[in-house]
Amino acid sequence: MSKTMTKYQLEHFQDKVRRNFEPLIKEQELLVKQFKTEATNKIVGRLAKKMGADKILDSFRKAEAQLRKAQDDARTFFKKKADKDKKEINSYRFDREEKLSLSDCEEQMKDWARELVDAEIRRRPEGAKLKQLEQLKQHSIDVVMESGTPEDLIKALDHTTKKIGIAWVVDTSKIKQISQ
Repeated sequence: MSKTMTKYQLEHFQDKVRRNFEPLIKEQELLVKQFKTEATNKIVGRLAKKMGADKILDSFRKAEAQLRKAQDDARTFFKKKADKDKKEINSYRFDREEKLSLSDCEEQMKDWARELVDAEIRRRPEGAKLKQLEQLKQHSIDVVMESGTPEDLIKALDHTTKKIGIAWVVDTSKIKQISQ
């Protein structure tokens, strides 16, 4: 006679699946993130040149440098003038940023480069392994929700997780007892 699992048993198995998979997935995500960052940084310059945005970005850099110099000159002038004449100035008028900046343009280029890198990273072994781990985790959660008895579930999860080196059933007989 097979007994059905309680809600708490199902939640326990779901939590155990998450505990086993999350460290592996996080580790793989970090690897993918590293490759993604490196690839994005490499692609931004080439993508800007290919699209013709490099001339605009260079022009923007020069204009912003001139703007910063003008702002610095103005700040210096007005602060000196305020100190000399003992007047108060509204600092927000001198610290205000324009609505569109070079960094906005560069960030947009990075966003576009990230999209290209995302597509490319899925073709790399690290991206494929991340996808595989995510699919295996989802499969394990499905097994938890669809299984009938705890014994069947333990066997199924042990079989599934052995593929990635996780022992679902841990042999505690070999653990040494801590002496007092």
